[in-house]
Amino acid sequence: MKNFIQETGLWVEVRTNSDEFLFKNLPALFLDRDGTIVEEVLYLHKPEEMKLHLDAAQTIIKANAMGIPVIIVTNQSGIGRGYYGWPDFCAVQDAMLEELSSLGARIDAVFACPYHNDGQGPHIYKNHPDRKPNPGMLLKAENLMSINLPKSWIVGDRSTDLGAGHAAKCEGGVHLKTGHGSEPGESEDAEKYKSESFNVQHCQSIGELPDVIPFFKL
Repeated sequence: MKNFIQETGLWVEVRTNSDEFLFKNLPALFLDRDGTIVEEVLYLHKPEEMKLHLDAAQTIIKANAMGIPVIIVTNQSGIGRGYYGWPDFCAVQDAMLEELSSLGARIDAVFACPYHNDGQGPHIYKNHPDRKPNPGMLLKAENLMSINLPKSWIVGDRSTDLGAGHAAKCEGGVHLKTGHGSEPGESEDAEKYKSESFNVQHCQSIGELPDVIPFFKL
């Protein structure tokens, strides 16, 4: 297994040389994984159960073509709860990245947080700063990749995804109806983060992002 687990217990994998792709001062597209890039499977840990959402690769390719770094930020409480381990996470991730790559789409970095209030052993942590809706993973990406966080956007099927973007002082977030996004209260909870400094949009799926995120229109 590739090992990108830091001493803090966070998975931090920067896959693209930031100097080569000139990420400095560019906004990032932060994407949740489950229910956003891939179809929601409860505690997904088997590669054969991984299925890309329609148009996920196409949207990522558009960001790639503009030089916008695409960064996955995912809570992985299944690891914290002991339902599966990092090797299982890695197997699913490799399958996803391989399929995206075969379609011409590039993921520039992956951050994953295993901590949860109901975790086991070292993964028990109430309100961990890296677990969404906290901004830790986004702030680490800013530090490592020199991105323009105030112009960045976050996308996910949970209101907590937008909460992380709001806490990190991103420009905005998009709540998707895929995955958990159609559950009662999710859209309303996501909308609560809307303010003069944080733009909230709602889409049916990841394929609609170029219609609502400003940097796709530059």
